[in-house]
Amino acid sequence: MTITILGGSGPMGSGLALRFASAGFSIAIGSRDAARATEAARELAARLPSGAGRIEGFETPEAVKRATEFVILSVPYEAHAATLATIKDQLAGKILIDVVVPLSPGDPKRVAMPPEGSATEAAQAYLGPAVPVIGALHNVSAHVLNALGTTINCDVLVVGDSLEARQKVIALIERLGVKAYNAGAAESARCVEAITAILIRLNISKTTAFKHAGIRIWPE
Repeated sequence: MTITILGGSGPMGSGLALRFASAGFSIAIGSRDAARATEAARELAARLPSGAGRIEGFETPEAVKRATEFVILSVPYEAHAATLATIKDQLAGKILIDVVVPLSPGDPKRVAMPPEGSATEAAQAYLGPAVPVIGALHNVSAHVLNALGTTINCDVLVVGDSLEARQKVIALIERLGVKAYNAGAAESARCVEAITAILIRLNISKTTAFKHAGIRIWPE
């Protein structure tokens, strides 16, 4: 299976590429600049353990074309709408996993939600019901993802209006060795995405002893 990651040269996207490739998936990194995507893929591939999947770089349209089923959107929020416009016509038959958080410009400790309520809902509204949009992986530290050889230190909340797509994404994410939970419809992304800003505030606070914490659901 090939997973496409748009924004794979950024901290979050590169960490996801490394983790999914280490789990045996082939990765297609997409960028507006094919040369940049190719160079990013080469650098990431050099960090992979023996037996991992391939990481290759392509211009965005070609990267989306290569996705077997899942396209992960991991771009800065300011590029969210433009990237969706670029790939809209290529997403038929695929699931978009949106990990983008609308952080406030100049202050990552706050969110600036779009009129739809969240980035996940904005993507779903723009793409229409034919393309399932699933919000996930918002609260995982990019630093932790990039630290191969260490366990991902949190759980993952998965949201979206398609139950079938949510279940598929949960199964995919759990291949990374983490627990993923069905957190409900797309409107739940308003809460899940906002948690990221709270985590950033805690992680950079001088009053805490940690720097890359996530969230965990503790059973009874």
